[in-house]
Amino acid sequence: MRIRYLGPSGLRVSELCLGTMTFGEDWGWGASKEESRGVFNAYVERGGNFVDTANGYTNGTSEKIVGELIRSDRDRFVLATKYTFPTVRGDPNSGGNHRKSMFRSLDGSLKRLGTDYVDLFWLHAWDYSTSVEEVMRALDDLVRSGKVLYVGVSDTPAWIVSRANMLAELRGWSPFIALQIEYSLIERTPERDLLPMARSLGMTVTPWGILGSGVLTGKYNDVPPSPSRAGGMTGEKVERRLDAMNSQKANEQNLKVASAVVEVAKQLGCSPSQVALAWLRTRPGSIVPILGARRLSQIHDNLSSLEVTLPEEHVRRLDELSRIELGFPHEFYTDPVRRDRIFGGVYSRMADHRGP
Repeated sequence: MRIRYLGPSGLRVSELCLGTMTFGEDWGWGASKEESRGVFNAYVERGGNFVDTANGYTNGTSEKIVGELIRSDRDRFVLATKYTFPTVRGDPNSGGNHRKSMFRSLDGSLKRLGTDYVDLFWLHAWDYSTSVEEVMRALDDLVRSGKVLYVGVSDTPAWIVSRANMLAELRGWSPFIALQIEYSLIERTPERDLLPMARSLGMTVTPWGILGSGVLTGKYNDVPPSPSRAGGMTGEKVERRLDAMNSQKANEQNLKVASAVVEVAKQLGCSPSQVALAWLRTRPGSIVPILGARRLSQIHDNLSSLEVTLPEEHVRRLDELSRIELGFPHEFYTDPVRRDRIFGGVYSRMADHRGP
């Protein structure tokens, strides 16, 4: 596995990140401690060093399992965890982006992880109630305390992240160096603002949901379109159908994309999951996909995507089929008439275009 710098920092991480939301069975699904160990070991054997968890994953069990797995060689790993979501239901200050939630959450995470610091501390989701100033100052205090080395931000609008990093730059605080977002062949809306922002600020992007809730594996494409036509279906297929009905991502357009992914996989002799991951690795900027696996076979399959290189014709096909409308103001500036007016008729003579 190759190594990348994490954003503008000097911190070095593997090109794939191990997501551990599946570690633990507290939510009625997920991997047992033994299966989690197998997944972790398979990732490490391929050269992985970047492990991502969160205070609320499987009610804290994920952090406990991760802590046990890295304890014998803690400093080898780039350990990331998150705060925002409450750990005590009904307690108004147990969650949120504010300073009390932040400090309380980190202390709990450090205890569960069995360590005295985390390499990367993520804001998990923007709560729209805490000021940017409070968040960035409090995060900087944690960095100065030594409990946190770097900070990142997840599931937050681009304009908030941009403002936060500008404040950090002006006031000498620790900036966000990484951005965690949902991004895949069937969720490309981050290409409007979040991804251009990340490239502009030099941030590494760690996408989650890279298989589109399983849609990109192709497992929903052969499921009957409605329960009324499910006569004779096995219990497993009924379960898959209900799963598809409950997933907003299993719509007609996304199933077309999944079908194309399956076709490309057949032509290349690999799995659809590997194609979906290989496509992510063709994206511009610093992209470190997060792998999430409940079974050992899944992590082996995902790690094998490192051996898959998509030919240009396949990249173009998948790009076109999954392309989204960027909308205003992005398409306003690319309109030829408006572009001609903005540049006074010399756009075609410009040697180094800086825009889209």
